[in-house]
This record gives sequence, structure tokens and C-alpha cells, in this order.
Amino acid sequence: MKNILPEWITGFLVSALTYAALFYFNNWITSDLSYGLGVNWIYLPAGLRLFLTLVFGLSGAIGIAIASFLISYFGELPPDLTTCIGVGLISGFAPYLAKIFVASNVQISSDLSGLTLQKLMACILIYALLSAGLHQWWFSSRGLDQAGSINHFLVMFIGDVLGTLLLIALIKYGLNLIKRGGGIKAL
Repeated sequence: MKNILPEWITGFLVSALTYAALFYFNNWITSDLSYGLGVNWIYLPAGLRLFLTLVFGLSGAIGIAIASFLISYFGELPPDLTTCIGVGLISGFAPYLAKIFVASNVQISSDLSGLTLQKLMACILIYALLSAGLHQWWFSSRGLDQAGSINHFLVMFIGDVLGTLLLIALIKYGLNLIKRGGGIKAL
């Protein structure tokens, strides 16, 4: 029997570290596109959340959840433990739930074979709806100022969709460069 612990730990660590790094990079490059607390017009980490949970599954979701909790607790959100735990859980498990929903309803195997553009778009839209809806519901239930409105939901939904599409396009472009053997030289 194959020992899955090293793979699980790798998925967890890669997810936590890359998500945190992209979160801070996104804040830096899109600071002018922020709509409100935790809501951006373009949110690249949304794409990474979905990508990491598609690739690593549960270990990716847990890595993202813990990184998001730490970012929230030590960042702009009030350092309220309950609020930040909720944000972490939603951040990590909304894409994981979207993966499960899409995989069980449109015949995608666990190795992602059969993932067509249409199925990926369904996964992106379901994920963005879950993420924006759950985040705004949580913000509203925790009494955060101006959060939880329909405007915040729509901007977060749009930001998650745009960020996911942009990140997936960048990943695909990068993989195509590597495939052609061009690597960095082709840029």
C-alpha cells in the first residue's frame, strides 16, 4: 500500500504557501481595484484556490483554509477568532465543494480526466457563486461594516470569475511555453 502522507503534506504546504504568496501579490498589484473589505474586482487567488483544490483535493482545501485564516487574523479583518476561522473555512472549502459538485454531476474523474472547457466553466461559476455567497453571508452575519450587501456579492462574484479565468489563462500559457520548449526564453 502506497503511503499517501507525503503527498498529502506536499499538497497542504504547496497550497498554503502559494495561496498566501499570491494573496499578497494580488493585494499589491490590484490595490486600486479593491471594492471593500475582502472584495476585489479582480481576485487572482480565487483561481489559485480552484486550481489547488482541483489538483490536491482535501489537502489543498485545508492548506488554503489555514493560510486564509492566518491572513485574515493578522490582516485587515478584525482579529476576531470566530470571524477569521469562518473566512478560512469558506476560502478553503468553497472551491472544494464546487469540485465535488461538478465532479459528481458532470462526470469528471478524480484525476481530472474529462475536464472540458464547458465543465471547467461550470466549476468556475459554481465556485464563484459559493465563494461570494458564503463570504458575504458570513461577513453580514458577523456584522462587518457594509459587507454582505448584494453589491459586495456581485463584485466578489465578478472578481472571483475574472481572477480565476485570468490565472487559468496564465497557467495554460505558461504550460504551452514549457511544452514548446521555449520556457522563459520565449517571453
